[in-house]
Amino acid sequence: MPIKIPDQLPARDVLVREGVSVMGEETALRQDIRPLQIGLLNLMPNKIRTETQFARLIGATPLQVELTLVRIGNHRSKNTPEDHLISFYQTWEEVAERKFDGFIVTGAPVELLPFEEVTYWEELESIFDWTTSNVHSSFFICWGAMAAAWHFHRIPKHTLEEKAFGVYRHRNNAPASPYLAGFSDDFAIPVSRWTEVRTADIPSLPDLELLMESDETGPCLLAEASCNRLYMFNHIEYDSTSLNEEYQRDIAAGVPTNVPHDYFPENDPARRPLNRWRSHAHLLFTNWINQVYQTTPYEIEKIGRR
Repeated sequence: MPIKIPDQLPARDVLVREGVSVMGEETALRQDIRPLQIGLLNLMPNKIRTETQFARLIGATPLQVELTLVRIGNHRSKNTPEDHLISFYQTWEEVAERKFDGFIVTGAPVELLPFEEVTYWEELESIFDWTTSNVHSSFFICWGAMAAAWHFHRIPKHTLEEKAFGVYRHRNNAPASPYLAGFSDDFAIPVSRWTEVRTADIPSLPDLELLMESDETGPCLLAEASCNRLYMFNHIEYDSTSLNEEYQRDIAAGVPTNVPHDYFPENDPARRPLNRWRSHAHLLFTNWINQVYQTTPYEIEKIGRR
């Protein structure tokens, strides 16, 4: 089954060109099936690129998925046209009465600020609390994962002396986890952050399990079984060119930056980078959506009932 997104969303043309099956409103209405309801709270500056990245991964599942784009209500985006936000996004207040089978919270370029100094922190905390009653399974990404880990468990983030930037090897700590079904023993994942969480700070709770980690960049994927939460501290959703775009942006701005680790062939920025994480990104999201499908109530209004 394909992903259902608005017909005029820019991501649609990109996904169609890539062979991702996309469903229009008219076709969806003809099918007697309850699609999985997935929400995406997009906190990234370039919302169009980010929504495409996640729609690509969500749309690879054989299940029918309806994607709802959500934004912070009291924050004005500087990098996405206002007419795009009005046309395709809803504020959290507009979806607060809904139930979602899955809900994704992206990263945000505010990682060096204390959480409480982020302008929309109060609203984001309300959203985190809302997920406990209105969302069956939550998936937090990069800064969104650090923010959620702080909110729910007071796991601190630590500022790095040097940016963790590049593609790093990670190991599979839990081959029996349904989220890692089919994963290799080790694999490459893009990393781009000035902060980190540390294994020593993760509480020793029975339902918190560190599924992926790297010797160089630390914890990567944390699962919380009792609440159906995943915390992904890196950018497994990135395109092949995302790290290069960040690198070129920093160079153009005069920001001191290293060549992304193990990203360009022979460490040469003039050469085209190869994507070595795409298959595992698709596998992780397919496994997550499959778990959501297997465990969410068929009657969506029952989500959150204990």
